[in-house]
Amino acid sequence: MIDIVAIGEPMIEFNEQPDGRYLEGFGGDTSNAAIAAARLGARVRYVTQIGTDRFGDLLINLWTREGVDTTFVRRHPSAATGVYVVNHTKAGHAFTYLRAGSAASRMTPADVPLAALEGAKFLHLSAISEAISASARETVANVITLAKAAGAQVSYDTNLRLRLWSLEEARPVIASTAAKADILKTSIEDARQLTGLDTPEAVAAHYLAAGPGLVIVTLGADGVLAATRQKQERLAALKVAAVDATGAGDCFAGALLARLAAGDDPFAAANYANAAAAFATTGYGAVAHLPRPGDVERLLSRQTS
Repeated sequence: MIDIVAIGEPMIEFNEQPDGRYLEGFGGDTSNAAIAAARLGARVRYVTQIGTDRFGDLLINLWTREGVDTTFVRRHPSAATGVYVVNHTKAGHAFTYLRAGSAASRMTPADVPLAALEGAKFLHLSAISEAISASARETVANVITLAKAAGAQVSYDTNLRLRLWSLEEARPVIASTAAKADILKTSIEDARQLTGLDTPEAVAAHYLAAGPGLVIVTLGADGVLAATRQKQERLAALKVAAVDATGAGDCFAGALLARLAAGDDPFAAANYANAAAAFATTGYGAVAHLPRPGDVERLLSRQTS
């Protein structure tokens, strides 16, 4: 039995350190979310396509160590695994991508059979998975259909990357996918561009009306808004010694799904995910500092003490 199936593009990360050197690590939003969920106790499967290169080998080894099922990870015979570089500036972290024509961008609907979703409670995907190519977009649309047929709930992150597609192209695709989701996570920055709405409450109301039953709006230093049709709750940001926010939103998504799969109500799950995401910012790299249960529990106990 699998709790969560995630699909998308995993990447190798080179993260700039204070001394100017680069730390090799791992990234890719849905892969980050999958690993976060696995570390926090969920049974997770990852679906993607990677190269037959060294970077692909490193990713397979990573998922194996983290207990993420790789049964439906395919190796492309000629396309490479994607890479990105993180630099840190006063304005925050900046990304440079080396992913054009990557193995993941060549995924097609035929690469993801129904068997990949059978028995899953949740399917997790993001707009990045749709932006990397037309065939990947078709794959996402098809896998949502498969998830519905398999009885899985769909979790969708609007992760808007305008280096991959224009806002005019992204808006209708993201709106269409959001309407099919059961759980939607967005940032206030993404939502303002996608919807034209300014407040998290208005954003939540907009997406709840579109279809999802749970909407999460992340607000950076102002915390998180969690909303259902019956209730909404604002969660304050936890104070930590943050050094790198890379992957924090992905950690939130993975932790949220892990707790929902464990039986938490949406607001308890969101509170747990808020603490998990805060912990993820305390070290460099998208994956290295994804928390274990004890890390989250210590932050939560500090919150209530």
